[in-house]
Amino acid sequence: MKKVIFLIVFTIVIFVTRSAIMDRQPAREGTRDYAPDASRLSRLLGENDNEGFELAIEPRDFSFPRDHGPHRTFRNEWWYLTGNLDGPDNERFGYELTIFRFGLPQSGDRSQVSDWASDEVFIGHFAVTEVRGERFRVARRSSRGSLGLAGAQADPLQVWVEDWRIEEQSGLVPGWRLRAADADIAIDLTLVASKPPVLQGREGLSRKSAGPGNASYYYSISRLQTNGSLRAGTREYAVSGQSWLDREWSSSALSEQQSGWDWFALQLDDGSELMFYQLRRLDGSPDDYSAGTWIGPRGESVYLAADDVHVVPTGVWDSPRGGRYPMGWRIDVPGRGLALTVTPVIPDQELATAVRYWEGAVDIEGSRDQAPVSGRGYVELTGYAAPAAAQ
Repeated sequence: MKKVIFLIVFTIVIFVTRSAIMDRQPAREGTRDYAPDASRLSRLLGENDNEGFELAIEPRDFSFPRDHGPHRTFRNEWWYLTGNLDGPDNERFGYELTIFRFGLPQSGDRSQVSDWASDEVFIGHFAVTEVRGERFRVARRSSRGSLGLAGAQADPLQVWVEDWRIEEQSGLVPGWRLRAADADIAIDLTLVASKPPVLQGREGLSRKSAGPGNASYYYSISRLQTNGSLRAGTREYAVSGQSWLDREWSSSALSEQQSGWDWFALQLDDGSELMFYQLRRLDGSPDDYSAGTWIGPRGESVYLAADDVHVVPTGVWDSPRGGRYPMGWRIDVPGRGLALTVTPVIPDQELATAVRYWEGAVDIEGSRDQAPVSGRGYVELTGYAAPAAAQ
């Protein structure tokens, strides 16, 4: 569900957004500064400030590889990749690389726009979990989409923020290449899809709340064979494993009564996958618009409504930065015969940006139709912690 993760984007993007808008002359009358409240995602992802952008109203025809590229008529968009990787000596790593595109409202006389001006801001989040060393490292980048500093294109696919890149790789086995590096973490990975894209929600329209247009277009590639190199600290490792891609674009999503979500992307060793996002209301109760998908070994998919999946936290983790997260879950999907226990590989996988959220690698044990099953995955938790400035 990430993907609706513009909780993150709004706070990081403020200074870039302001400077990008100031480059345009004259400014539009009545334009107001964004004043995001990270504890209320509905204010960031709701119906406000989407004037001039297209809304996700009804199912659309998806086309690949075209839809791997940008959708500039919508306000929010992301390319979100996570994975669990193994090194040569039983090392274990998790990684996340996400690039967000955020559309800015157009204003003013375009003949007076400078070369620095842009209608888009791009944000990158990159994190590596080192399981054996119990280390979680995070890096962030942001740039306006001008002068080649950041951007996105469809043919061939390229999405980048400075030298962090997600791009199409041609050859005998076409795939994607991911590259990102910071002071003490780096990846250079090749991803090849083992399954075709799966449309989430109803025919790719994922409704998040009742308001018209409070939805996204959403698809996943739930299993990508991954190979390449990863650096953690001073050591570089040859790695291999499985990744998950989420693509989502929208202009509004949450209602004023929704506070956040718990999102699960689980890859099981029987070849199936489970995606489920549990939206939360302000009182902490599950929202009826929670939903997910079970994906079978051959790529067949089954839509899951809110009452098809039961999620029960089994513990909590108190962040040293403030905030309490659920930590560990029991997930039951009776209609698919699934009974799963999901356990984080380490507790502290919190991205402590100006807006904070938890995004981490997990292990899975349980059963499907009473036969043992295990696996790995990723979990995202939002709306549990206030921004650093509010502590």
